[in-house]
Amino acid sequence: MLTLATDLDALTRFGRALADPIRCRLLLALREAPAYPSDLADALGISRTRLSNQLACLRDCGLVVAVPEGRRSRYELADPRLGHALDDLRNAVVAVETDRTCQETDEKGCC
Repeated sequence: MLTLATDLDALTRFGRALADPIRCRLLLALREAPAYPSDLADALGISRTRLSNQLACLRDCGLVVAVPEGRRSRYELADPRLGHALDDLRNAVVAVETDRTCQETDEKGCC
């Protein structure tokens, strides 16, 4: 039985997914269009084994789903709103990055 995640659980899962650059690249690729694992591995330049592990993580986080198509599975975002969330987050980060209010950011690596 599927249950909806609480707000905190949903944000934790999303954060865990975004903590890895390969998973970020996967989410961004799937934001553009659904894809097959072999195509994703080729596009990202990683092994199929590594890709499989990352897709499993994203499935466990509830962010992507595998859609069976005959003997193959196509992957897509679990909800189209995730694509919008990725865009919003990316735009917010870019806006924060250009607003360099912390004078010590380069020295301390903060902000």
